Amino acid sequence: MRIIALSTLRTFWESNPDAETPLRSWYALASRATWKTPADIKAAYGNASFTGNNRVVFNIKGNDYRLVVAVRYDKGLMYVRFVGTHRQYDKIDVETI
Repeated sequence: MRIIALSTLRTFWESNPDAETPLRSWYALASRATWKTPADIKAAYGNASFTGNNRVVFNIKGNDYRLVVAVRYDKGLMYVRFVGTHRQYDKIDVETI
């Protein structure tokens, strides 16, 4: 998958250093993947949650953080839409962010 935008992840881990290694690991795995369906993602990340509007929510660092991506399976693209704490996550609308 092509991940857009690594810079969003980088900005987050610069202010949350404990998230850097888990986010880099997620990025490494996701960027090598060829996920064509939600089932493909679920096979790699059993804790991934799927919402409307092709959004996928990943728990990062033992569920300390949440990462929301918009997926275009047909194009092999993932757009980073949000990364933050659970408190921040609770304030967003996952399907429209």
